[in-house]
Amino acid sequence: MSAPLAPQVSRVRALYRRLLLLHRALPPELKALGDEYVKEEFRRHRSVGPADAQRFLREWEIYADMLWQQATRDRRNSRRRPCFGAHLSEEKLNDFRNEQIGQLKELMQEATKPNKQFNISDDSEYKN
Repeated sequence: MSAPLAPQVSRVRALYRRLLLLHRALPPELKALGDEYVKEEFRRHRSVGPADAQRFLREWEIYADMLWQQATRDRRNSRRRPCFGAHLSEEKLNDFRNEQIGQLKELMQEATKPNKQFNISDDSEYKN
């Protein structure tokens, strides 16, 4: 590995570990789903170019920050049932490639399968 890549590799590994740690705050079924999705996405993006790598990392860092905020907010207010996730704006959805839309659909189908132990809550609390 060349020296200029070392900080990037370190950043990727640290983010990957952070995501898996943050998923511990999720209900078991969401944790399993989230962990698998993170592993697949990081594996799939191993050999992307620098611009795509930066965008990939930025989006996952945003997700990690959001998940941390939601997990710590719910810990402070223990009466409320934990609520995770955020509304995807139409603008954000329009930026997705067809492959990403397909992945999002698969993720939604997996998350909403019958007999799950968690509920998908109304996201109106997260709308801007």
